[in-house]
Amino acid sequence: MTTAHAPSAEPRHQLIILGSGAAGCTAAIYAARAGLSPLMIRGNQPGGQLTITTDVENYPGFADVIQGPWLMEQMEAQAKHCGTEIIADHIVAADLQAKTLTGMGGQVYGFKALIIATGASAKWLGLEGEKTYNGRGVSACATCDGAFYRNRDVAVVGGGNTALEETLYLANIAKSVTLIHRRDAFRGEKVLQTRVLNHPKVKVIYNHTIAEILGDPDPIKGGVTGLRLQSTLDASMQELTTHGLFVAIGHQPNTGIFKGQLDTDETGYIVCPKGTVQVTHGGQPLGGILAAGDVADPLYRQAVTAAGLGCMAALDVNRWLETQAH
Repeated sequence: MTTAHAPSAEPRHQLIILGSGAAGCTAAIYAARAGLSPLMIRGNQPGGQLTITTDVENYPGFADVIQGPWLMEQMEAQAKHCGTEIIADHIVAADLQAKTLTGMGGQVYGFKALIIATGASAKWLGLEGEKTYNGRGVSACATCDGAFYRNRDVAVVGGGNTALEETLYLANIAKSVTLIHRRDAFRGEKVLQTRVLNHPKVKVIYNHTIAEILGDPDPIKGGVTGLRLQSTLDASMQELTTHGLFVAIGHQPNTGIFKGQLDTDETGYIVCPKGTVQVTHGGQPLGGILAAGDVADPLYRQAVTAAGLGCMAALDVNRWLETQAH
């Protein structure tokens, strides 16, 4: 984060796209085809969250299940083919007034226009099993991966709206859903609580945390087989048999470097005027600065919606740059 103006950067790029997930790549494709010669900075997780999603079956255009990393490789290759310059750097500071970004090595990138597509990162429990079984029984997105658990037993951990919504979504697909919460009451909306508590396929375990994710680590045939739960009241343990764990404790938008420079909600998501991807500060538009994808979308968080927002950002930034040329 920075509040002091960064040094001037030459040459000043006509358009920088910060982030290389579905939103960033789509913006790059449209911008390159419009002749804007965009520079896309890949960030510390090139390809965004789809690179940690193995099986994808809800992205339009593919009859068979595809791999998330492969899909992002194809998007980036298309962006490059259309004329996007792509570099690997992690931006550590931004000055939206001076229109500069600073990379890890001190490189300063100037821009006329900027599309912020830095995404949001799922919050995790910090368990080793989350890494071991990611994509093989552990997920942070029910709408992405729920269909793989049709007529199977799954568990959800969390206590807010996200956990309640994911539980209800999964209850329409899975054989059973066990919702695990560390407290004795949910934080989510009362209407969602009522639906969860009254659903015949949902079981709730209060006052417990997940101590360990159990399973078979074999990379081909293995996967999650259960959870070891610890009581928050007396530290006693119990085991739960399940085929999948959905971690629903929230997401963190990657907006830290812009703090105080643009409008965000209370959790850090960029707030744009309804129906637009225009970035504002104090309610006033920041000319040539737009946001696309999960960084400005706390609700849907899907690759296809991120791509749509990336398209909108590229079209709008092209119109804005045209006005600056006259």
